[in-house]
Amino acid sequence: MRWNLRMTAAEQGIWKSTEMRRRLAEAGLEISAGKMSALWTGTPTTVRLDDLDIICAVLGCTTGDLLIHEPEAAAARRPAKPTEAGTGGAGSVTPRLGRNRTLPPA
Repeated sequence: MRWNLRMTAAEQGIWKSTEMRRRLAEAGLEISAGKMSALWTGTPTTVRLDDLDIICAVLGCTTGDLLIHEPEAAAARRPAKPTEAGTGGAGSVTPRLGRNRTLPPA
């Protein structure tokens, strides 16, 4: 996900984080200068849903405007799939069903 607060705010004529912070305070959301700076300049680790609701109300937008889905970034985080069963490299054990199961390593 990409955080898009700054661009969404700019589309509403809000160019400075201090202006955004003032509008949020008017809507009932008091944010510290440090937290506002983090929201404005980077991608926050967490955002409370209640806070997100107020941000959307102030900007007249939806969460889809603030959070941009990046499928290629999600795909890059997936673990690689093995090409064939049993070719997992040295020391790999291919489990077999039934009576002739492989024994665990000693």
